[in-house]
Amino acid sequence: MPKTTFITGANKGLGFETARRLTALGHTVLLGARDTDRGRRAAAEIGARFVRIDVTDDASVAAAAADTAAHEGRIDVLINNAGITGSLVTAEELTGAQAALVLDTNAAGVVRVTTAFLPLLRASAAPAVVNVTSGLGSVTLTHDPERVESTVIAPAYAASKAAVTMLTTQYAKAFADIRFNAVDPGHTATDLNGHTGTQTVTEGTDAIVTLATEDPDAGTGRIIDRYGPLTW
Repeated sequence: MPKTTFITGANKGLGFETARRLTALGHTVLLGARDTDRGRRAAAEIGARFVRIDVTDDASVAAAAADTAAHEGRIDVLINNAGITGSLVTAEELTGAQAALVLDTNAAGVVRVTTAFLPLLRASAAPAVVNVTSGLGSVTLTHDPERVESTVIAPAYAASKAAVTMLTTQYAKAFADIRFNAVDPGHTATDLNGHTGTQTVTEGTDAIVTLATEDPDAGTGRIIDRYGPLTW
């Protein structure tokens, strides 16, 4: 039986490439996006099913879970990919409202979707959650002068991704019946960075695809990139 995989923020960038690759590998992919027109076009392009979801809206998340329950009845893999960089302002200019929006989307969004989809995950024989984090949320990497992460100042985004990583390890401890792992895509050329990344979008999804397709006994509470495990 093919795996059923739900991906948030999947109408473009890393989410879309992940959806394309997993569809090609035989997964039944549910392509989640908040923009209906873009989501439907993206899903049609790769043979996935579009499900509207806005990870900042409780009602939208609940409706997406209900839609999935009615059509598929379960999901085997949940990929929390949706995220924003937020306003491109200096640290001095950053406001609480701007930071709250980034944290609400990138971190609280993971909580909303995960909680709503727990019953669908538990209907799977080997459920897994993949949270897309970032090296910008790593204390180690942002203090390493050899890494590009040490050159970037983005307080709200970095804090939100640190939160995603911690949510992942906390959920891994809390849910023995579901695997929770996080992935750092690396410095990938996407809309989020104005396509300045040094990796292709395919390279950026390597680790996401690895976590979505690995054996059920691969482990939980891990953070990896395309080269292997990361310490944080």
